Amino acid sequence: MLEPAYQADVVVVGAGIAGLSAAHRLTSAGITTAVLEAAPYPGGRMSTEKVDGFRLDRIGQLLSTAYPELALTPGLDTLVLRPFAPGVLLHSDGRHHRAGAQAGAGSARGALHAVRALASAPRPGALPRPRTGAARAVPLSGGRSMALPGGRAGAPGQAVPPPRVRPGAPLGTAVDQARLSAALTRIAATSTERLLRRPESAAAEALAARGLPARTIDGFLRPLLAALLCDPDLTTSSRCADLALRAFAAGRLCVPEGGAEVLPELLARTLPPGTVHTGVRVTSVSTTSVTTAEHGEFRCRAVLVATDARTAAELLPGLRVPDFHPVTVVHHTTDEPPATGGSLLLDADRGGPVAHTTVVSSVDPSRAPEGRALISSTVLGPPPDGVDTAVRMHLARLYGTSTARWETLAVHHTAEAVPAMRPPHDLRRAVRLLAGLYVCGDHRDTSTVQGALHSAHRAAAAIVADLGAAGSMHRADPEPAAEAA
Repeated sequence: MLEPAYQADVVVVGAGIAGLSAAHRLTSAGITTAVLEAAPYPGGRMSTEKVDGFRLDRIGQLLSTAYPELALTPGLDTLVLRPFAPGVLLHSDGRHHRAGAQAGAGSARGALHAVRALASAPRPGALPRPRTGAARAVPLSGGRSMALPGGRAGAPGQAVPPPRVRPGAPLGTAVDQARLSAALTRIAATSTERLLRRPESAAAEALAARGLPARTIDGFLRPLLAALLCDPDLTTSSRCADLALRAFAAGRLCVPEGGAEVLPELLARTLPPGTVHTGVRVTSVSTTSVTTAEHGEFRCRAVLVATDARTAAELLPGLRVPDFHPVTVVHHTTDEPPATGGSLLLDADRGGPVAHTTVVSSVDPSRAPEGRALISSTVLGPPPDGVDTAVRMHLARLYGTSTARWETLAVHHTAEAVPAMRPPHDLRRAVRLLAGLYVCGDHRDTSTVQGALHSAHRAAAAIVADLGAAGSMHRADPEPAAEAA
């Protein structure tokens, strides 16, 4: 039972990754912090359901090793990332096409070599089976490395037959592919500040205006960005789309080992004991206190609202509530996994409800019991009636195998999964509303894990700057409190 007049320097409302990462930065600065979460567990939308030994993400947003905040956030030092196979697999006209696997990134010549290698690959080429091995370190932005273990390709002891991977369509000619690879190489080397100075429009309009062939845009960039932004119509700001392409081109797409919930669990577990309080519902906030439904008033010197956008607007009237992209994730299992290994498979033809799918147990073996494969598939936008049947039919075409005997483990629909980022979109929305009252979350930045962590970084820095001169309210010999500037 919490004391009704519990005091802390800062009360953080919400124990998602934004609130928890902000709490880490505040406590590291010597600012006492209490994190209040209405749910019985931390994590917010980054949750993972456990079913019969499977770990099933509810939303499962894709991460990138190029996200700077994954390297900069305290508490994530032991996070293990599991990479997808390089690039992505595109399904088009009944065939698979490898795309976006950058080699020799850093120069247009290196990009051209990569495209030539792709264009000259044998038609029914056999892809090498990923080797199982110990963790290897892959550099992240910010200079830190993070473990990227090798993963199994399928069921233990079972060879995985290679998919039929073809060069060419939907990427266009070899010259088209060279232009695409050179464009990815250039954007990987472009600074965030320069990308944010580009003219802004909807992502679909910006792509059409940049001179790339229509086949390359529709066959690769559109399905890729739909997967990265959870926006199948590409109404997202072109600046946000450029940041997503930059992360794709500069790093590797990946998932956290053990499921999405591992990020908030790591953050919560490495905070000082007693920092996080679950099952505490906040009903109102001010610059000096929060009021809860069950535990009375928490007095403090500053409040950081780190909830989802809708809850934040309820606590902070006048805060804008964005539109949202709904996401449905369907999880299946089988003892005979498809032959795509650890690839992210996109539908370039838009021939069904599935935007992207993967044998996620080939990427992260911890997500499925031995001898079973876990296939996780994402539907963007409103799901169709009979979503599982429609998804099964589509997956049969995408993977080129029968799905009749696949077992459905879960269908997770989240109506407000990802805040929309339509232009004009301010990627650096104010986190300091007034002295003593702050807000952070993916709705203040970009609608990604990187955006949530970066907004928390900005909010914590603002709080430290405002409170730093007065010191902690729990010092042994406190000085007279001064008003935060």
